[in-house]
Amino acid sequence: MWTSDRMSNAKNWLGLGVSLYFWGLMDLTTLALSGSARPLTKSQEDNLSDKLLLHQRMKRSWVWNQFFVLEEYTGTDPLYVGKLHSDMDRGDGSIKYILSGEGAGIVFTIDDTTGDIHAIQRLDREERSQYTLRAQALDRRTGRPMEPESEFIIKIQDINDNEPKFLDGPYIASVPEMSPIGTSVIQVTATDADDPTYGNSARVVYSILQGQPYFSVDSRTGLIRTALMNMDREAKDYYEVIIQAKDMGGQLGGLAGTTTVNITLSDVNDNPPRFPQKHYQMSVLESAPVSSTVGRVVAKDLDEGINAEMKYSFVDGDGLDVFDINTDPNYQVGIITVRKPLSFESKKSYTLKVEGTNPHLEMRFLNLGPFRDTTTVHIIVEDVDEPPVFEPSFYFVEVPEDVEIGTTIQIISARDPDVTNNSIRYSIDRSSDPGRFFYVDITTGALMTARPLDREDLSWHNITVLAVELNNPSQVGSVSVTVKVLDVNDNAPQFSRFYEAFVCENAKAGQLIQTVSAVDQDDPQEGQHFYYSLAPEAANNPNFTLRDNQDNTAWILTRRSGFRQHEQNIFYLPILIADNGRPMLSSTGTLTVHVCSCDDDGVVMSCNAEAYILPVSLSRGALIAILACIFVLLVLVLLILSMRRHRKQPYIINEEENIHENIVRYDDEGGGEEDTEAFDIAAMWNPREAQIVVKSRQDMLPEIESLSRYVPQTCITDNNVHNYVLAKLYEADMDLWAPPFDSLQTYMFEGNGSVAESLSSLQSVTTDSDQSYDYLTDWGPRFKKLAEMYGVTEGNGALW
Repeated sequence: MWTSDRMSNAKNWLGLGVSLYFWGLMDLTTLALSGSARPLTKSQEDNLSDKLLLHQRMKRSWVWNQFFVLEEYTGTDPLYVGKLHSDMDRGDGSIKYILSGEGAGIVFTIDDTTGDIHAIQRLDREERSQYTLRAQALDRRTGRPMEPESEFIIKIQDINDNEPKFLDGPYIASVPEMSPIGTSVIQVTATDADDPTYGNSARVVYSILQGQPYFSVDSRTGLIRTALMNMDREAKDYYEVIIQAKDMGGQLGGLAGTTTVNITLSDVNDNPPRFPQKHYQMSVLESAPVSSTVGRVVAKDLDEGINAEMKYSFVDGDGLDVFDINTDPNYQVGIITVRKPLSFESKKSYTLKVEGTNPHLEMRFLNLGPFRDTTTVHIIVEDVDEPPVFEPSFYFVEVPEDVEIGTTIQIISARDPDVTNNSIRYSIDRSSDPGRFFYVDITTGALMTARPLDREDLSWHNITVLAVELNNPSQVGSVSVTVKVLDVNDNAPQFSRFYEAFVCENAKAGQLIQTVSAVDQDDPQEGQHFYYSLAPEAANNPNFTLRDNQDNTAWILTRRSGFRQHEQNIFYLPILIADNGRPMLSSTGTLTVHVCSCDDDGVVMSCNAEAYILPVSLSRGALIAILACIFVLLVLVLLILSMRRHRKQPYIINEEENIHENIVRYDDEGGGEEDTEAFDIAAMWNPREAQIVVKSRQDMLPEIESLSRYVPQTCITDNNVHNYVLAKLYEADMDLWAPPFDSLQTYMFEGNGSVAESLSSLQSVTTDSDQSYDYLTDWGPRFKKLAEMYGVTEGNGALW
């Protein structure tokens, strides 16, 4: 039979002591009861082993008890765990003990002769609490098993070697300020890795090391509560609390761990708002636009977040309908803005009473109120030079697209709102009218057309008219003018696309070959309706006829049969299309009809007429000859152009000759004021004084002619000068060769007969002696030629 030795607690030692008592080994029982699971000495192990061998039983069976061994053994010798013994072992070494299983040979070893088990590594219950092994007894000589293999367990017995740990620490918590005593804040939990079922190694007790008298902790649960009433966030909003957890029930010798709990007092609405000043003085320009800011007021609140939110309003004053006040949600300030346009001439100052309140109140703190405060705001309106104001503030004009240039379509009116009532000058913002379709009279504000309007090109015009004070051009007012161009019937209908029809040679009379439709760019109010008919030159067409469907479409039908490609393969049918406008407009579109060969089902097979076969083909020599002729012609053309370009040889000046002895002649006339035959200089002075009859030069044609010669005298003397100017401006813009009529410049004159006389340097002195050129000698060799020409010495008249 198998027997085991070495129990590791008092209960197992007691059981072994009873069994040994019946074997006459009472002295070992006394030893077991007097110990407390400490390892046996070597002599005690041998004595116990001998006595067990003397009283061994012959029953073949396993008798097992669990082995227990303490963790964290720090001795130098292997730790004795227990002893295995078989009743077949005679003590002569013939039995060999073998150990296998978890940790065998690595953690635990066995003496194969005696069966003693030792632990050769440090054991940690928190890493592994037990090991399962198997034991076997073999005949050392034959290797035959003497006992059946069986399992046993070695349990690691815990000692207090782990302190409590706060796995979730450090902690962050918050509690409302002014909370009553005992308000729960947060619960902390410490974990002890020791065995909770053995002793008090894992029994944890909590205590507070730092944070009193503000907070307390439950020793058993770790729940932190407030311990002081009326804690004010505005006085102190942050607390650092240190909690200790100690095992062994808090007894002396227990291990301890600590954690930090950062507690913040959250805000409650316990502070009413207060204005730091009871009177505000503000000013605003009378030209301030609506919604512009006048000033800001602020009520201080010691709370934060939602508890510091403010709501500002007017509760009294004489400007309740002129100003608004809004709350800035980011900075909690009251922003006073302009609600209606201001006028210094009407009212120069306003007084308002502003109230600031907390919208979010807590009932338990109402006794600390009232949670509102008031202040007075005095607003002064300052006078400014205001820009002109248009009445009305928006213009909508409808004008037909065939309106004549220069027609007044609207009178734009503006006034100076100031007391001075300065004169107004009008103009158009050209960025709003890049096409320059309109013109406004500078003094009357009459808006006129300056170019033809086309609804189909641009049906709406949004222009901006500016009004400027005559005495202060920096004051500019503006108004939007929307011009809707009304439609007139000025576009004839046309085919919606290019139409091409096909007729089979076997087509019968009255067969439909094409349906046509038209489009018209105009948009009449009564809708579009088109009328179709054959053009007058094709009214009696023997081949085709037209049927108007009265739905803006028409059918083209064959009038006969028997079409043949070889006779005529293409027909052109002119169709007249008219609209229902006033006046009625029409156009002629051409339908191309191809004669095609078709099968019996009317499917087109071929529409191409047989090509003529050339009787002979061009040879290679003929092609080369033709190309050679073309090349010779190109060479001749280039030669002629080159000769014409070099017909006039440039004048070459000999560098050795004196420059004052050469006369350079130019064929082009220089012009000048006295050359009045090139163009009419009178137009540069005054267009009204220009003469219609122009004296022409005989040697050249004038390149620039006065624009006034095209202006009839009746138009010039007409009072409506604007219409004339706008019409001429449009003509000048369209004529690329005409001078700009609207950009005449005035120049001072020089030459014979002018006040400034001649400015030419050639006639600036009368004699050569009036000018001295002696300084040319100091300029070096490069100016030697000039010095010889103009420099004179007193001796021989030469410088060198």
